[in-house]
Amino acid sequence: MYPLRRNRRLRQSDAIRSLVRETIITPNDFIVPLFVTEGKGIKEEIASMPNYYRYSLDLLAVEAKELWSLGLKSVLLFVKVSDSLKDNSGTEALNVDGLMQRAIKTVKNAVPEMLVMTDVALDPYSIYGHDGIVSGGKILNDDSSAVLAEMALSHAKAGADIVAPSDMMDGRIFEMRTLLEDEGFYDTGIMSYSAKYASAFYGPFRDALDSAPVDIQDIPKDKQTYQMDYANRDEAIRETLMDIEEGADIVMVKPGLCYLDIVRDIKNAVDVPVAVYQVSGEYAMLKAAAERGWLNHDAVMMEQVTAIKRAGASMMASYFAKDVVKLIS
Repeated sequence: MYPLRRNRRLRQSDAIRSLVRETIITPNDFIVPLFVTEGKGIKEEIASMPNYYRYSLDLLAVEAKELWSLGLKSVLLFVKVSDSLKDNSGTEALNVDGLMQRAIKTVKNAVPEMLVMTDVALDPYSIYGHDGIVSGGKILNDDSSAVLAEMALSHAKAGADIVAPSDMMDGRIFEMRTLLEDEGFYDTGIMSYSAKYASAFYGPFRDALDSAPVDIQDIPKDKQTYQMDYANRDEAIRETLMDIEEGADIVMVKPGLCYLDIVRDIKNAVDVPVAVYQVSGEYAMLKAAAERGWLNHDAVMMEQVTAIKRAGASMMASYFAKDVVKLIS
């Protein structure tokens, strides 16, 4: 009891605060999202994501080497596909010489030890900007899952270590796991976006890949029929447990900061690693506020990533990864 116990004794200096700190951030906590585009010599800043870029394959190799030198050992690849290659069935997603397949090989050739994760969803390849095949004003679940499984297999054949389905179709993890097993890719991991919410925080990401849903009559204007309602909490547990039963090795909550209660709920409910995606809107808001002098960029950045890990994240995909690692080093 007070005064025999004074909690402030353990806050008296930076040295003692560091000694008793419960949550420690290291480079091993991060997955680095990388955006890839066609061309050569391209490092193109994304307007709504200051200091974040799309890379052509030659500069993707350079970036991968820099990340490795900083102690960042995992990347998550996304590709910006030409409009001329988009359709409603994801044909280009299965191209053995497609941009994603070449990007995987580029990173692996540049840094063989790098853990390469890949986005599995149809929106970058869709003329409608949806994560699945559209018909009759609906997203077709089972038809989409079949294509997504083939897409995951294509990534595995190109050298991906872990495929990361971000689509939220029901049953797609089982389809992927079954196909990967049938084709002998027993060691390919699946990191499922298990609790992915229909969030307003994804805008800058969709700018980066030109993958927003189109505004066309009879086409769903948003993704609320397959991404989760942000008002729901218990549903996240059901979704996550189903994905684990179907073969997911890692489960993910997306977005991050507004969903830390979900992160903790899932951490308490499962026995597999839990990932969190600190999304583009979270990144853009801090960059904009810091640019105006309203917030201390580095202090808020560290508070955010620490909160995500403290909530129960085993790892986080974050656009701040390089900034954080440079700061803590």
